[in-house]
Amino acid sequence: MNIIVDAFGGDHAPLEVIKGGTRAARELGVHITLVGDKERIRKCAQDHEISLDGVELLHAPKAFDIHEEPTSLLKEHQDSSMAVGMKALSDGKGDAFVSAGSSGALVVGSTFLVKRIKGIKRVALAPVMPTAKKPFILVDGGANNDCRPEMLVQFAIMGSAYMQKVMGIDKPRVKLLNVGAEETKGRDLELETYKLLQEAPVNFCGNIEARELPEGNADVVVADGFTGNVALKLYEGMGKFFANQLKNNIFAGAGKLAAMMVMGRLKTMTRQLDYKSVGGALMLGASRPVIKAHGSSDALAFFNAIRQAKNCVSGNMIAAISDSVCSQKKG
Repeated sequence: MNIIVDAFGGDHAPLEVIKGGTRAARELGVHITLVGDKERIRKCAQDHEISLDGVELLHAPKAFDIHEEPTSLLKEHQDSSMAVGMKALSDGKGDAFVSAGSSGALVVGSTFLVKRIKGIKRVALAPVMPTAKKPFILVDGGANNDCRPEMLVQFAIMGSAYMQKVMGIDKPRVKLLNVGAEETKGRDLELETYKLLQEAPVNFCGNIEARELPEGNADVVVADGFTGNVALKLYEGMGKFFANQLKNNIFAGAGKLAAMMVMGRLKTMTRQLDYKSVGGALMLGASRPVIKAHGSSDALAFFNAIRQAKNCVSGNMIAAISDSVCSQKKG
């Protein structure tokens, strides 16, 4: 299995990408292709005494800047590490692609370079979110602001396939993000989607309010990209707020002794809420697995994003989505 990795995507590229990629090559039994300026990658590895054994280099002279217009990936920046890597994936030179670069550009690349699974209307950004119990997948996390009900049904199907094939959940609980639990709540979009989900080939369990998300009572949460992205950003913001409150209150002054007594449990909770332990967000709907790692990913986060990509391939996630979409059409 060959995982293609954008060596120049993210805030800490290329060093943290190289460190995460070489570790994955050693420990996960996968072949890694790092895409980017070969000389810069070799020099960075040499300067930090990192062996590139088990790693192939694919040259791309430029990096795609996060501030560029996403659609410029297709023409003006087709020689960037992101575009070259996604084109290689499309050409069958790898099994999955990982990048911490621009989310918008990855949506564009997944749609027009890697291309969509037959029958899928839109590629959706699908981050895996931590909870007090088990993680859930949020679809869509921001790729499609304006959605139709049938698109949200496909989001549910794709999210269910991922949770079943990659996360090992037999009947993933699908819930619709809404302003209330009652089926009469929401806009026309939610009202119509609710009806369609009741007939869809998924384990639909009704609506869920945003305040319930951290409780872990759903495996797949479906929303349009605008609503999903608001929920995602609030989720991330509250995590940072909570961490700062711990630091400024429990770890300060007279609270230090108390903090030492509960340090073990605090570390466990912190790991539970850390995006680095999850991997990244999937570009669900692309014809091959594409993983969007967090922009500030370190070596551990890249390692886990590559592991996530490997699990998508070995779990035959794409085939499961394709089969589910076909079954929906026949139904």
